[in-house]
Amino acid sequence: MSRKSPNVAWLMLVGFLALLDSRCQAQRDCRVSSFTVQENFDKHRYAGFWYAIAKKDPEGLFLQDNVVASFTVDENDKMTATARGRVVLFGNWEMCADMIGTFTETEDPAKFKMKYWGVASYLQKGNDDHWVVATDYNTYALHYSCRNITEDGTCDDSYSFLFSRSPDGITPEAQRIVRQKQVEICLDKQYRRILHDGKEHFIRILQEIWLRMG
Repeated sequence: MSRKSPNVAWLMLVGFLALLDSRCQAQRDCRVSSFTVQENFDKHRYAGFWYAIAKKDPEGLFLQDNVVASFTVDENDKMTATARGRVVLFGNWEMCADMIGTFTETEDPAKFKMKYWGVASYLQKGNDDHWVVATDYNTYALHYSCRNITEDGTCDDSYSFLFSRSPDGITPEAQRIVRQKQVEICLDKQYRRILHDGKEHFIRILQEIWLRMG
């Protein structure tokens, strides 16, 4: 009896794993309405300075790296946010960009509507969901937003930020929690790391010099 070649055995293994993964995907509920968010969310504890250390991008132009965000709750108990980061225009033109957001509360304290706009006209503006999927307030926060829900209840244009209180990242324990939550919101393996190299600060200095010279 002939033995199967290593290549055939390898292809069979790959096919089996692909089938197993497809069954797992089929069993997962990717309807946006099924996603859970942080219980008993406290926006006052959430407020403060966050570094975006990973993100799943939406369609369009967004902040690309060196992204930092600051959330504030004012005397009227309203939350606002500012964000800053680097964008690249026309393939090689680097700019430091600022964005502003205001939040409207919903029945769920962890689900907001966020109206946002860029200080510069080339940045996007909109009124998206801002859901806090999970946070421990002191280490990490996982954000989720869906821009368009399809007829079957899933999302075909979403974005998500993983925030950390430190630019150095989050703890192994927090990583395990975040990975599980990313699976639950059907965005596992879709994130890319966000670089924090101080370049944003250097670009901003150049922009300020440029404006003064103009």
